[in-house]
Amino acid sequence: MISFKQLPIEAKAAVAAGVVFFSMMLSRSYLAEKLDFRTRRWLLRLQMALFVNTLMLMGSLHVWRSTVTTFTRSSAASSFCFMLWKIAVFMFLALAHSSFFTLLFLVAEEPYFFSLAAYTCLGAYIILIFFLFTLGSVEQAYKFLAGRGAKAGTGNKNRTALKPVLAVLLTVVLTVVGLLNASQPPTVNSVEIPVHKLPSTMNNLKVVLLSDIHLGPTVGKTKLAMIVKMVKALKPDITVIVGDLTDAEAKIIRPAVEPLGELDSPLGTYFVTGNHEYYTSDVSNWFELLKSFNIQPLHNENVKIVSPKSTSDWFCLAGVDDIEADVLRYLGHGMDLKKALRGCSSEHAIVLLAHQPIAAKWALQERPDINLILSGHTHGGQIFPLNAGAYLLNPFFVGLYKVGQNTFVYVSPGTMYYGIPMRLGSRAEITEIILRS
Repeated sequence: MISFKQLPIEAKAAVAAGVVFFSMMLSRSYLAEKLDFRTRRWLLRLQMALFVNTLMLMGSLHVWRSTVTTFTRSSAASSFCFMLWKIAVFMFLALAHSSFFTLLFLVAEEPYFFSLAAYTCLGAYIILIFFLFTLGSVEQAYKFLAGRGAKAGTGNKNRTALKPVLAVLLTVVLTVVGLLNASQPPTVNSVEIPVHKLPSTMNNLKVVLLSDIHLGPTVGKTKLAMIVKMVKALKPDITVIVGDLTDAEAKIIRPAVEPLGELDSPLGTYFVTGNHEYYTSDVSNWFELLKSFNIQPLHNENVKIVSPKSTSDWFCLAGVDDIEADVLRYLGHGMDLKKALRGCSSEHAIVLLAHQPIAAKWALQERPDINLILSGHTHGGQIFPLNAGAYLLNPFFVGLYKVGQNTFVYVSPGTMYYGIPMRLGSRAEITEIILRS
């Protein structure tokens, strides 16, 4: 039997990841009720950071071998430039690995430069891994089809050296493009949606949809103030925030949230939780903070939105907790559609706020009479190559979907971004929804 010491380092990393994952499951199931919120919060975040880093270690070893070890036998290996290159690759990997720890130590009113650098490296790391894997697969396919097997030769050595060089160049270009794209203000996307049984007096009612702002290590007060200014310029009747507003505790990041107090939609501003609110383990304090800014959380509940033109005309606006609350066993929280729609009959239009598209799918299976569901969560994939995974994992990916005869689902690509300050193959969005009766 092979001992742990004899295992290759990739296998050791995989074993470590398994151990950390098991400890996470143990913490969630057996220790959840025995630990106070603050301890649970720190333990969960630390476990998540360690789990991700142990998984990343396998990729980092591949990056090092491809971009450094491959060239150690070349004539340039002893040069000063190669030494600088080794230091640069090491620092790049170290920053990428440190990104998840910034949630624990570097969250403030405005992002720290270190956090921005670390998450930028994380984004570049994901792109680089993808291209190294893809180009390596293409190389192996070429060898197989050419019938050359594993024969060595000058041509093979050149191709081996070309692969990491090409991967690095593509990564640098796409990283710059992604940073520039994400640095732009969110685009305003205007969408008209017919809502069955919406009173005629509420025709052309304007709802502004925000999602996935992710206040935390790389999004701060300046960006939120810009978003609020853009929303106010649209003069919405209602503003809704469908989750993942934050990645940090309310007390720590409170100064960054203050611009939300300037939202003044005449028919109200409403909020539902996303999965990241539950990762903070601070939902109650967030609810109280949002209420102080006149933003009403819909915690498995609903409100009647009454027409400004006729008090007898109204529709039901409901919101459910994010489904991650059930996974985390977050006390007093979890998606409860029956409770959220209590008093909402099919005689009136029903609009539901649900952070994750999978929750939207479940809601429609239980209550097909819901007329419109507004979601987020997917970020439109945020960066290439994560777009494909986000598309495959969600029943609704991004944009407007018609379900049945009288139901629509709209999924926002997100108003900012999570962590990585990049956008590739997606664009941040503030959605202006015009309801048609």
